[in-house]
Formats: sequence, structure tokens, C-alpha cells
Amino acid sequence: MLYYLFDFLEKSFDFPGAGVFQYLSFRAALAAILSLLFSMVFGMRLIRFLKKKQIGEDIRDLGLEGQMSKKGTPTMGGLIIIASILIPTLLLAKLHNIYIITILISTVWLGTIGFLDDYIKVFKKNKKGLHGKFKVVGQLGLGVIVGVMMYFNNNVVIREKVDTTKHLTEADILNNDCKKEAADFFEVDEKKSLKTTIPFLKDNEFDYSVLVGWMGDDYSRWAWLIFIPIVMFIITAVSNGANLTDGLDGLAAGTSAVIGLVLGLLAWVSGNFIFADYLNIMYIPNTGELTIYISAFVGSMVGFLWYNSYPAQVFMGDTGSLTIGGIIAVFAIMIRKELLLPLLAGVFLIEVVSVMLQTTVFKIRKKRKGLAYAQENRVFRMSPLHHHFQKKPLHEVKVVNRFIIVSIMLAILTIVTLKLR
Repeated sequence: MLYYLFDFLEKSFDFPGAGVFQYLSFRAALAAILSLLFSMVFGMRLIRFLKKKQIGEDIRDLGLEGQMSKKGTPTMGGLIIIASILIPTLLLAKLHNIYIITILISTVWLGTIGFLDDYIKVFKKNKKGLHGKFKVVGQLGLGVIVGVMMYFNNNVVIREKVDTTKHLTEADILNNDCKKEAADFFEVDEKKSLKTTIPFLKDNEFDYSVLVGWMGDDYSRWAWLIFIPIVMFIITAVSNGANLTDGLDGLAAGTSAVIGLVLGLLAWVSGNFIFADYLNIMYIPNTGELTIYISAFVGSMVGFLWYNSYPAQVFMGDTGSLTIGGIIAVFAIMIRKELLLPLLAGVFLIEVVSVMLQTTVFKIRKKRKGLAYAQENRVFRMSPLHHHFQKKPLHEVKVVNRFIIVSIMLAILTIVTLKLR
């Protein structure tokens, strides 16, 4: 909204300083600052309100050190995160941008699902919260929305690179040695495409439509049949991964802040003609505007950590964890970097894998050798993985710090993939 206001002031009245709002870097920095300040100010007021209403976490005793001391800690702090993302974005971003519209819908959609889950737990006193199948249906529903938007919306386009040497004659090459010096440039025309980025390969683009190549010459028309289910799976997996990671003070927020920084960088270079050409990556027009949103996201994570770091004054609950996981997934899909998520969001991945492995092996061993044997021979002392390290025992703060360090290492490796092929 402020963007449109200052744009009007500049064009109509040549208002001094109004032009600074045209700069993406300025609006991104301002979004991060506003989000950080808002989450810290609004956060304290919400915590006081939650304490007054006695809206606290009901802790189940898992035998972990210091666990029961957290009983009664205010939950539903994800409202702080959501509000501190939405407000700066609404103020500073171009709201007619299809990518901004989609990510805002995703934020509200998943925030609503998480809020319903927390509401049932806290106010209805039902520890199970919203039934798992309804969560999954909601996540899959968002996947359909995002998949349809990416495939059918005419504003979701890319500009591919062309090799200028293709337009040179043999004489040009022999006489001027143009072949080695010629640079790649992007096509002028924008086009619909289901191409995405695949890491570590020289030609680092993969087209989902090739998966339905067996359907005949007109196979690209049916690519949505494979693309939309893939989007649904990614959103559901990453959202649940963040939800599982939210088990220690500051863990989900800290790792998500690191992931958000890298996604912001990837959005910046993917939406910038010069950087995309220099790095030889896919140029996606209009995605640079997503930098405003992800800056607010990172600011909200850091601001939330002010109250969520050990010992936590507030928990994000499913209102926050389901939302931040879904945001990361949708954002990565829109900038066509979703195949980097297993690396970038590796902490989420290992948390999910640890639960799946623990459950699967336990069931197999129980069936073959009985309950007692299965209980005594678990893969991990406890899952998700962060609880395994708590059982070793390691202090909660040390576990969180080490997981964040791992997340930083994975983030650096993700950035390196831009050139490591």
C-alpha cells in the first residue's frame, strides 16, 4: 500500500524521496526491519494476553530434562509470525503481483489450519487437536491451488537463454573468433514452462512435462497431471517437516530463518536479468518482488526468537509451524528451486525421516520378535531426531545450536550449487 502511495506521490507531485520505494533493495530492507520490530512489540502484548487468558501448552511427560517446566507456557505464538509477515508485505509489496498474491493466500490458508488445530487443543481441551486427515486435506488443497496457478496463470512465465553463436556464420567465427567470446542472452519473449532447477548438473534445468512424454506429440498439454500432484506432495511434506522440527525452544524458528535467507537470495538473483545471466540460471520475471515477502519472513523469525529462544516465553504452536513449512515450500516452488529443498531444508528432512524410520522399524520388529524386543531395540532413543539427542543426554540449547549450525552449512552448500555443476 505504501508502495502505491509513494508511486502516486512521485508521478503526480514529484514528491522528494518518494522514488526510493521503487528500489527493491530498499523495500526489502524496510520489510525486514518492520517485521522484526512488529514481532517484538506485538509479541510481548500477545504473550501477556495469552497468559491472562491462561492459554498455555499442555505438556505430555516424555521423560526429557526440563520438559515439565514448560507446562503452561503460552502457545499459538504463530499469530505473531503471521501478522509480522503479512503487515510489512501488504505495506511494501506490489500487491498485483501474482507471486505475492499466491504466497499471501498460502500464508493465510495454512495459518488458518494451524490455528484451528491449536484452538481445539487449547480451548476444546482435546490434546489431539484437528484430526490429521483434515490437516493433510488442507495442505493438499493448497497444493492444488498453487499447482493450478503455476500451470495455468499466464503471468507465470520464464525467459530462456539463447546462444548467440547460433546466429553467427562460419565466416564470422573463423575471422573474428566469436564462438569463444560470444555470451548467452535471454530471449525477449516470455513463455509458459514447467522447467525447474536441478542441482549439481551442468544443464541444471528439468522439465516436468517430459514425465508425460509417453502420451504422444501433444504431451505438454497434460503435464499438469504430474506437476500438480508433485506440488501437493512438496507442500505437505515440508509443512509437516517444519511441524515435527518445532519441538525445542528456538529450533524451528532458527532453522527457518536460515532457510528464508537463502530463498531470498535465490529469489533476488532469479528475478534479476543481470544476475541470472551471470550465474547462468533461469530468469523468472517478477519473482524479485518475493524478496519483500521473504525479508518480512526472516524478520518475523528473528523477532519471534526474541521470545522463543530458551527458555521460551511463547510457543508458535501449529499456527506457526505448519505455516512456516508451507511458506518455504510454496516459495521454493514459485522460484523453481523446489528440488533444492532436500538440501536446503535438510534439517526438516532428517526430522521426518527419523520419525518414519523409527515407526517402520518398530512395527517390523514388534511383528517379528514381539513388543518387548521392539521397545528395547529402537533405532533412536526417541523421535523426532532432536529428542534422540536430548536423551543422550545433551542440553536443549546445545541441540538447538548444533541443528542451526547444520542448517547454516546446508544453506551454504545450497548457494554453492549455483556454480557447482
